[in-house]
Amino acid sequence: MPTSPFAARAAAMCLSLIAPLVLSQTAHAEAVPPPAPNKRNCQNTEPFPRWLAAFKQEALAEGIKAQTIEAAIGGMSPDQSVISRDRKQGFFNQTFLEFYGKLATNSRYQMGRSYLQKHKAIFDRAEQDYGVPGPVITGFWALESDFGVGMGNLPVLRSLLTLAWDCRRGELFRGELKGAMMIIERGYLRADEMIGSWAGELGQTQFLPRHYLNFAIDYDNDGRRDLIRDIPDIIGSTASFINHLGWKAGEPWLEEVRLTRELDWEQADLTIQHPRSTWASWGVQARDGALPADGLNASLLLPMGRNGPAFLAYPNFRVYLQWNQSLTYATTAAHLAARMAGAPSLGRGNGGSIDTLGYEQVKELQTLLKRRGFDVGDIDGKLGAGTRKAVKEMQIKFDLPADSYPTSELLNAMRSSG
Repeated sequence: MPTSPFAARAAAMCLSLIAPLVLSQTAHAEAVPPPAPNKRNCQNTEPFPRWLAAFKQEALAEGIKAQTIEAAIGGMSPDQSVISRDRKQGFFNQTFLEFYGKLATNSRYQMGRSYLQKHKAIFDRAEQDYGVPGPVITGFWALESDFGVGMGNLPVLRSLLTLAWDCRRGELFRGELKGAMMIIERGYLRADEMIGSWAGELGQTQFLPRHYLNFAIDYDNDGRRDLIRDIPDIIGSTASFINHLGWKAGEPWLEEVRLTRELDWEQADLTIQHPRSTWASWGVQARDGALPADGLNASLLLPMGRNGPAFLAYPNFRVYLQWNQSLTYATTAAHLAARMAGAPSLGRGNGGSIDTLGYEQVKELQTLLKRRGFDVGDIDGKLGAGTRKAVKEMQIKFDLPADSYPTSELLNAMRSSG
């Protein structure tokens, strides 16, 4: 399992392909993007005791009680394993089909469907209050914690303390650590209940502390905001947060489609939108028949290029990219939700062979792209937004199908051209 929507999404991807549609990949998006992380190979230079003393003063100045601070982190030391995990985060190096096969399992689909029936009244109420359909909530719920089975087993306060001190994303996590202390002060959770992921996320849909503070709600009026055990609170709070991210009630989010081989592949780009009537005129079809020829805007999403699965991504798909900046995660969560809402199982593509580069080949491609002046972020073997954008430009240059998905043909062309 990947760590929740807030942590493993922390991979530092370029935003160029999907900007301004997405914000932070660490946790759910903020209204203002968090500070950019430092390089993964940054080194901690400030001694921890000195940093801790300064942090305690900072927390006191912001109104957190001294006894809360001491009870939460007094005598605590950093966990080096958390820093190591933050530096690696290799889960998103997989192809979309590999990732989807491991995460969007049939058991999770069946569990989601059973939850939708078992808790129908709560889901219906949440949709009425926030406009968010039940399958959208259960899709995230399944991937984030397997419906509570995989919330993590680490002390969240120590994980947050470690990441707050660490050089890579310290500014972000100082705020999260103070948020966790405020959760304790408000009586939502006790410190010993804060067991979760290595990136400090809490509950069955994995909220970072400041999101817990801002969006957790007491949906059953029992006096607590409990996203660890309380099903109504989990459903209502998740719906509240998704609504905050800009969900448009009554509109779709992702639909798998069939393509014609004569499509202009340059149009397959999340920054390009056309009405469904235009896509239909270009031969794009729904999996189960004709595409409605109406004015609803959508982008064509090809996570594995023109020969892989194809989707129309509607404006609500932006919410998935704010929940988690990884395109692979967002597409998986969105399609799993669509399945829970009645869509057919995922297809394998449009019949052609999918030419997939391995991890080292993607790193080589990123190196060649960087030499040509493209901003691809870290040379990490991940097909992030910056890499895909650069790939498309080079495909156009070499007169290859510009579907933004790297192939051995493109890699060989770049090797030959120096």
